[in-house]
Amino acid sequence: MTKARTSKTQSKPNGKSRKAAPGEAERFDVYQHVTDKIVAALEAGTRPWEQPWRSTGCSLRPLRFNGEPYRGVNVLMLWVSAQERGFSSPFWMTFQQAQSLSGAVRKGERGTKVVKAGQSVYGDDKPEGGDEGGEADGPKVRRWLKAYTVFNCDQIDGLPERYRTPEAEPPPLPERLEAADRFFANIPAKVTHGGDRAFYRISADDLHMPAFELFRDAEHHAATLAHELIHWTRHPSRLDRDFGRKAFGDEGYAKEECVAELGAANVGALLGLRPDHIEDHAAYLASWLKVLKDDKRFIFTAASHAQRAADLLESYQTAEAAQ
Repeated sequence: MTKARTSKTQSKPNGKSRKAAPGEAERFDVYQHVTDKIVAALEAGTRPWEQPWRSTGCSLRPLRFNGEPYRGVNVLMLWVSAQERGFSSPFWMTFQQAQSLSGAVRKGERGTKVVKAGQSVYGDDKPEGGDEGGEADGPKVRRWLKAYTVFNCDQIDGLPERYRTPEAEPPPLPERLEAADRFFANIPAKVTHGGDRAFYRISADDLHMPAFELFRDAEHHAATLAHELIHWTRHPSRLDRDFGRKAFGDEGYAKEECVAELGAANVGALLGLRPDHIEDHAAYLASWLKVLKDDKRFIFTAASHAQRAADLLESYQTAEAAQ
């Protein structure tokens, strides 16, 4: 496992960086690193969730060496890296994992940071001082987040055949859209078709979509519906997600839109679609950038909420299959 590089800056509570004081230990700031990568991509006009894998016919979700999909903010980080460097393989692994598969990371290749979250329990439940009547000190929990380095299979030689990127073209669109239609039909949301706007209304718990014919193509229709269904998951009877939104365009609005877009990207990856309908105008992206720059931890929060929302939508498919 490659050690994380140390940072020459430390972050203030508002997410801005400062130089470390003399003698102060330098640490790799995982939150700042991830946020900086996302902000840089957005400022360059690149949406990190529009990854390049669709043209290869392989999985749209980043996969670990054992085929298990990455989750949460790691999905976003690996999409960013794939975009920046033109990777086409969905598989990622550590240096040691590549070696265990008789592979070798090519000399000079630069890895990509991903993160692992966990918690440690410490302390004991013995009474302080050993007195029989003393009050017990319960175990304490310390949550931690650490970064480690992975390499895309495009950077590794000698891996087994199963890690090769397929050259075949993606399946025909009608086949994919049938799967998308089945996926959406299993979700018990009230959807009204008509008008020229797509939106979710929490007060009535209903979702409005323009007629299918008004969309440029079927994938844009599916991506838009996925986006609005992520909003649908925020209802108090479901995930009860609330960022304090009071008015259109405020910080709470920007945070919820960020979650909806990331969640739609997760659903799109699951279905083999590429959500790319986000409103591109400068004010929309600027509101995202402000939220991310003001709070270096928010992209982790947004990715976590987006994953839970996508998981909820997927759970309706499991329930349907079990019947």
